[in-house]
Amino acid sequence: MTKLLVDNKEIEIEPGTVLLEACLRNHIYIPNLCYLPGMPHPDASCRLCFVEIDGKVVPSCTVKVNGPMRVKTDTPAVRKLQQSALRLLLSVHEVDCANCPANKQCALQEIARFLRVGLKPKGLDRLLKEPSIVSDHPFIDFYPNRCVLCGRCVRLCRTKEGRPQMNFSARGFNTVISFYGANRESMPTCEECRSCLKACPVGALVLREPARE
Repeated sequence: MTKLLVDNKEIEIEPGTVLLEACLRNHIYIPNLCYLPGMPHPDASCRLCFVEIDGKVVPSCTVKVNGPMRVKTDTPAVRKLQQSALRLLLSVHEVDCANCPANKQCALQEIARFLRVGLKPKGLDRLLKEPSIVSDHPFIDFYPNRCVLCGRCVRLCRTKEGRPQMNFSARGFNTVISFYGANRESMPTCEECRSCLKACPVGALVLREPARE
């Protein structure tokens, strides 16, 4: 076991453990959206899980614990980066919590409370995508203005199904999640699998209710 000093709290963890996971296991919360336990190559795409190690600010999901280290999770530099990243995410996010299935279980709500950032930050123009709902999947509706592009759904689909059935498409602001061959014959397991729905932290993927006769 390797000992870490995190915010003056000593913890022990198995060598090779990702630092973010080590902290979360020991009830030390670090804001994060894109991380999934056991990922071999984290993307560090959400830019929220910053910590400070020896005066250097780094994403904790990219650091593996292989020896003693001193970690700080609550420094001015860390908080400034996290708050800036969250505000940018919220500037392209449709805040309509009352009508979202993730309400009160939403990672963005939790992170905003923790970082003391309002869900509708001032000073940034809000940019939303069109259309607001994409229904080209036979079972799932995609809400691009809820999506934070964390990539959890894409990575799970890639590893669980072997043959991925979803991926990122387009670039920059126009980046969205898209599906391959969206029809019932090419996606026979989607309705039962639902891994992407369970992994989504913000309610951007929703199982469509069957049409009433």
